[in-house]
Amino acid sequence: MSRASEEPRAADPPKKRAGRARETERTKLLFIGPAVLWILAFTLFPLIYVIYTSFYSFRYGQRLGFVGFDNFARLFSDENLLLDLATTLIFVAGTLAIEMTLGLGLALFLSREIRGRNLLRTAATLPIFATPVAVGYLGITMFYETNGPINNFIRLLGGSGIPWLSDPSWALVSVILVDVWQWTPFVFLIALAGLQGLPQELYDAARVDGASGFQQFRYITFPLMQPILWLIFFLRLVEAFKVFDIPVSLTNGGPGTATEVYSLYTYRTALNFFDYGYAAAQGILLLVIVMLLVSLIFSRVRVLYEEQE
Repeated sequence: MSRASEEPRAADPPKKRAGRARETERTKLLFIGPAVLWILAFTLFPLIYVIYTSFYSFRYGQRLGFVGFDNFARLFSDENLLLDLATTLIFVAGTLAIEMTLGLGLALFLSREIRGRNLLRTAATLPIFATPVAVGYLGITMFYETNGPINNFIRLLGGSGIPWLSDPSWALVSVILVDVWQWTPFVFLIALAGLQGLPQELYDAARVDGASGFQQFRYITFPLMQPILWLIFFLRLVEAFKVFDIPVSLTNGGPGTATEVYSLYTYRTALNFFDYGYAAAQGILLLVIVMLLVSLIFSRVRVLYEEQE
């Protein structure tokens, strides 16, 4: 039956085979086309237009003239920009360190056989489904200095309360903590999936050899989880540099400019001062910084995969 069905195809004339090939190509384009259009419309065109805008002086929506690299030169003499970039780097370092540690620890804890594990897993993932702006406004309630629940609990323990949103240093800490609360579940979910995919035979052999739990983590879990952990680190790094919603809704960049992150400064440059050319140059600088960091991470992840092969 199969041999009979194959013989007519072999005897098909070249024109018919060419027609089928063209039909296959059209089918491929039908499925790939929307993705290509999406990339061109929402990725490539905005990038080209931002680069174009960065070489011009824009004021109040009016293009005043070509200025070359003047907007880029301003980047390195703008003290406010450099200060906000430093604030962003502190925010990124703080959130990544805490989220990676808590997320992995939570994944290790909830990957074991414990009572109510499924319920705990569900509860641990709830913050990630909240809207960042809503989370920021919730943070205002939680960090309210007079009668907020956190300060009330600290006073109950004998403390005097913390100026969460009025002190510059504590305000940045509060922004970091709110971001950690929302995005630690993201690290937890991916880390948990990675842990469940590890070969159990290695752990069985380690237990037979008398390895402790810490030794199993050090010599089995952590080395095998490194590619996944670097992937999580990469995804959170990119998102952390783009943070906007939580600082705006929680502190609006204050007090003063203590929590004014890079994206908020770019937003104000464009929509408060209508300096679109300079704002475009700021966006390109952030893109270059993130690309350099991502390239370093990719090189590290590639080495890890090659070692495991």
